Amino acid sequence: MILVTGISGSLGSLVFSGLSALDDITVTAGSRSGDGAGVRHIDFDDPATLVEGFREVDVLVFISAGYAEDDVVLARHDAVVAAATTAGVRHVIYTSLAGSGDLMTIALPHRWTETRLASAPLDVTILRNGLYAEVPIGLAAAGAASAAETGFYTAAFGNGRVSVVAREDLADVAVLVAAETSRDLTAGGRSRHAGKVYELEGVATIGGSDIAAVLAESLGRPVSYRSMPLSDTRIALQDIGMEPYQVTNAVSLFANIGAGVLEASRTDLLELLPAEPRDVRALLTAAVRTGGYQSVSITTTR
Repeated sequence: MILVTGISGSLGSLVFSGLSALDDITVTAGSRSGDGAGVRHIDFDDPATLVEGFREVDVLVFISAGYAEDDVVLARHDAVVAAATTAGVRHVIYTSLAGSGDLMTIALPHRWTETRLASAPLDVTILRNGLYAEVPIGLAAAGAASAAETGFYTAAFGNGRVSVVAREDLADVAVLVAAETSRDLTAGGRSRHAGKVYELEGVATIGGSDIAAVLAESLGRPVSYRSMPLSDTRIALQDIGMEPYQVTNAVSLFANIGAGVLEASRTDLLELLPAEPRDVRALLTAAVRTGGYQSVSITTTR
């Protein structure tokens, strides 16, 4: 049986849905809000729930619990690995961070967890997920109103670009790896993915000028990109009520983009993805148009 954690998040939900559609796979979900019947009660902050929640699980799809300060995340992940070992889980598939993100603040808990899993008596597959396309998509949607009014899209990309991948593509890869692992174990062998670390960087790169171009096309008017200083970005993020660790991680993301280190040099995505990668530019355009910003006539005074 496969257990997918983190189904309250979009990646976990997508993976669970994809596995549930396969006739030859038995899958269940784990969540903090689980009732123990349809959804197992899995609370990373309550280790007592984990061993029982992992009983009779062959394959654990371990979605990172990264929405907290690092010490909290490390404690959660340590508890998961310990409980999986005690419960007799045979194979863990962990969703980590792509190699290009090594200098980002969010990298530490991912790399620590990879090392912790490597020391456990478990077969492990690491899915080093690229940065979600939702990041530039969200920035494009958020900047649409201002761009419509001023003709400028302002963000802290500097002159850099970032490789991004649709979350649905990452879910499709996780479904494939989990299903093949389950079938291999059922057949009496080890998973063909045991001991593998897959770099799932996106094949598309996005910069500030690309987002400005999408906005211009959708709005039907010229839009230029303006780079925003990191100091101003930090203040803006604080002003909208983000938690301190979220502000730190967001500024780190922008700093890495501006430094030009978030463009992928290699990826295993195309080898594992069942279909062509989703079109990131199309996703950007759809997000802007969903917000109602499409071919509008704007008169501005400068």
